[in-house]
Amino acid sequence: MRKLTVLIALLAVAVALPAVAPARNNPGVTRTGVCSGSGANWKLKAKHDDGRVETEFEVDQNLNGRRWNVVIRRNGLVVFRGARITRPPSGSFSVNRRIANAAGRDRIVATARAVAGGAVCRGVVTV
Repeated sequence: MRKLTVLIALLAVAVALPAVAPARNNPGVTRTGVCSGSGANWKLKAKHDDGRVETEFEVDQNLNGRRWNVVIRRNGLVVFRGARITRPPSGSFSVNRRIANAAGRDRIVATARAVAGGAVCRGVVTV
C-alpha cells in the first residue's frame, strides 16, 4: 500500500511539472514606442517573478541631464512616483520595480513627463 501511495504522489508531481516550468521561463511582455514631442523613445517590460511583477520602464532621449517626472500604476493604483534624470552615455534613465501581483491580470501603465518641453512617454502592458 505504501508503494502505491508513493507512486501516486510521484505521478502527481510529474504531471504538475510541465505546467509549472513555462511560468519560470516566462519572458514577460515588452512594449515600445515614441514619446510625444521630443524624439525620445520608451520601453516598458513586465513579467511575473516569484509572486511579484518585475517591471522596467526606460526612456531614451539621447540628451543628458534632462529631468522627467515618472508615475507607474498597477490596475490604476500608483506603485511608483518619482523624478529621474537622463544620464550618460546614452541620455536615458530606467525605473525598475518589483510590485505586488494582484489576483488575475495586471495592467501596468508607466508615464514620464519631461519637465522642460512637456514631452510625454506612456506605455501600457498587461501581464
